[in-house]
Amino acid sequence: MLTRRLIRVKVFKELFGKVASGADSLVQAEKELMASCNKTVDLYCFLLGLPSALKGVAEQKIEAGLKKFHPTPQEADPNRKFVENGFIEILENDTVFGNLCSGKGLTWGEYGSFVKKLYASVAASDYFKEYMENPQRSLQEDIALVKAIYENELEDNELLEDILEETSVYWMDDLAYVVNVILKNIPTIARKKVVDVPKTFLKEDDREYALKLLTKSIVNYDEYTELVSSMVSNWDLDRLVATDLALIVMGVTEAVTFESIPLKVTINEFVDISKYYSTPNSKVFVNGLLDRILQQMLKEGKIVKSGRGLVG
Repeated sequence: MLTRRLIRVKVFKELFGKVASGADSLVQAEKELMASCNKTVDLYCFLLGLPSALKGVAEQKIEAGLKKFHPTPQEADPNRKFVENGFIEILENDTVFGNLCSGKGLTWGEYGSFVKKLYASVAASDYFKEYMENPQRSLQEDIALVKAIYENELEDNELLEDILEETSVYWMDDLAYVVNVILKNIPTIARKKVVDVPKTFLKEDDREYALKLLTKSIVNYDEYTELVSSMVSNWDLDRLVATDLALIVMGVTEAVTFESIPLKVTINEFVDISKYYSTPNSKVFVNGLLDRILQQMLKEGKIVKSGRGLVG
């Protein structure tokens, strides 16, 4: 499930946190990194249960309307199109997936207030009204509605962000990525009529990559920070932005450790991460300094590339 980009981000956070706290346990750092990676799959399951929770709110509203002494015509003859959404039924009929979510506590029961507010937002949207007003029914239309909910309702949703932050410290920056994975997987779920929960790592060597990048960065942190200092004339190491330093150390570690990853890829990846996790000027600083360090180490024979790593 995790891309190399997201793995780098998670390793960066673990490395930065460890350096900031002064913790010195490699074993603990590795455990926390693996927990962070595995939690992304949990977030996938948690968010995939959201359409069913929204359906539950809609059903409650229908039932409340039917129980009124003087219901309106709409309440007396409710439009049940959403609560009979075919894709949501597929999610609910997968008992293995349901039991997995229940067993891990990845359900929306305790967040009823949020789900009601989210449903109100969905129900007020043009895409939902158009869906409900269309008398035709098809699984493709049901799929399109669910995708529209993920595409329109979760980004920049402060209430959802608060829930994710309170639920798991590892979910802080995974939301957009996980939503994209869900959108990509929805057609497959609909076709197979079963939820295949993705594995944490796309390939087994990604797990090895994550652990090795973290441990090598920690072990060589002091050596590589001194290298950074030697490359920055008239610049006290203490004046370097801590996030920039961590990213450069990781970049050097990746370049030295993984022969098959091209230097250009390493530089571009850590420069891109700096755009989101450091200062506005960091991308220029990280790009320039990391490139200089790696080119010097390459000339000195301290970096050796082979296979795909020779590209670029």
